[in-house]
Amino acid sequence: SAVKIALGCFGVLFASALVLAAFSQSLDSDFTFTLPAGRKECFYQTMKNDASLEIEYQVLDGAGLDVDFTVFSPSGQMLFSDYHKSDGVHTIDTEEGDYMFCFDNTFSSVSEKLIFFELILDNMDTDEDPDDWKEYVHGTDILDMKLEDIMDTINNVKARLGKSSQIQTLLRAFEARDRNIQESNFERVNFWSVVNLIAMVLVSGVQVYLVRSLFEDKRKIRT
Repeated sequence: SAVKIALGCFGVLFASALVLAAFSQSLDSDFTFTLPAGRKECFYQTMKNDASLEIEYQVLDGAGLDVDFTVFSPSGQMLFSDYHKSDGVHTIDTEEGDYMFCFDNTFSSVSEKLIFFELILDNMDTDEDPDDWKEYVHGTDILDMKLEDIMDTINNVKARLGKSSQIQTLLRAFEARDRNIQESNFERVNFWSVVNLIAMVLVSGVQVYLVRSLFEDKRKIRT
């Protein structure tokens, strides 16, 4: 009986380790890059059948805070297209192949854009059968705890941690964009303040000159 309990405990620990190892592989990724003026950049993501791909992007800096965005299927069909947008979210039920998504800044000949995007991949099952770990577990019927409950709990924790990480990443992107807007507005306010100050000084000088000219006696005195 003691041997069975020990084997059962070992099976639970081993299964938990396998589940944690499987869940430790992140299927979310994000990237920030600079898109020069008059350029177009494309990226590729390999997907499987019956999976889900979510793409979210934001323009963090650059004149107009806008960019053109397109998504193409593995067969070359255009799935989504955004024109002069500052941000966007698109979800795709995928088929097997390489998906291409492009950011286009060719409409701008002067301003470069700082762009953030995030990819969220769901249902990207690995080649390993998720139920294979059950073959290594024996004697668990004498334990009160169930491996299915452990899996559900770990899956719940993993999903919530992934959602928290995604929200934090998006908040950092929003904060970066807002900071860039504030710095740009600060520079504009300073520039126009200096222009107004110079204009006021010039106007004051002209007024003083005109007032003085009114009191000058331009008549010539003959002796």
